[in-house]
Amino acid sequence: MASTTAAATAPPRPLHLRSPSSLSRSSLAISISARALLPRGFPSLRTCVAPLSRRRHLSVRCNSGLSPELKSTLDKVVTSNKVVLFMKGTKDFPQCGFSHTVVQILKSLNVPFETLDVLSNEALRQGLKEYSSWPTFPQLYIDGDFFGGCDITVDAYKSGELQELLEKTMLS
Repeated sequence: MASTTAAATAPPRPLHLRSPSSLSRSSLAISISARALLPRGFPSLRTCVAPLSRRRHLSVRCNSGLSPELKSTLDKVVTSNKVVLFMKGTKDFPQCGFSHTVVQILKSLNVPFETLDVLSNEALRQGLKEYSSWPTFPQLYIDGDFFGGCDITVDAYKSGELQELLEKTMLS
């Protein structure tokens, strides 16, 4: 029992990670207390590096998700196609139920659309979250603009708003 009490009151051990020789300029610096616990949703340690520090704070750098090159590419993709769906998997083999639902809606409306698999490219997946300011997938773009995810698409389909917008888009 005494060992349990001692373990419960002992301070957490600090993180010790190796620092690479170079860091990208587009990296995001975050300063956290060495005693703080990393919150759920904190980027994985595979994508973050933390140089050792003699101070009480540990500096952590995480690569930013949206590089200027990726933003330019995404701009071209969403403007060169009238309907684009960024999804998990492909339109022929969706890898998640939400992506499958949006694909089925678009297919039922006989709308030509392009898909990009975010599971095949982690940089694309992370960059899109920042590009659209939307954290989840699928992400539907219509006529160059972000329309929404699965829930928004389903609601718009049920109300007829999606059909109306797609008809206008296909005629333009």
